[in-house]
Amino acid sequence: MKKATTVKAYIQQVPSEQREQFIQFHETILANAPGAESCMSYGMPAIKLHGVVVYYANWEKHMAIYPMPSALKKFAEQLDGYVTSKSTIQFPHGKPIPKKLIKDIVTFRVVENKKKYEAKKRK
Repeated sequence: MKKATTVKAYIQQVPSEQREQFIQFHETILANAPGAESCMSYGMPAIKLHGVVVYYANWEKHMAIYPMPSALKKFAEQLDGYVTSKSTIQFPHGKPIPKKLIKDIVTFRVVENKKKYEAKKRK
């Protein structure tokens, strides 16, 4: 598979049977970061607002969001039942997308980035 250079191209490369759900995943992430820029980074889609808010990707058996370790720590109790690592949360294909959880994580990361940006500006 050719490496996608745009988010649109990445989405087009998602297998057709997974694409609609991945588009919903993508749109849920974007909808909760007003003003964020969608881009490709490290070969996967990402959104940036005062730095990267989250990365996300589609894999053979799941979709994943990479929200930074601080978010995984903050939402640890809500992640029970999902496969996680120090920087990723996996959502199995064919299961409902946990839109409220994604909204909360993205919103948390937007606020976190804004605070870091504001603190840097004050220095």
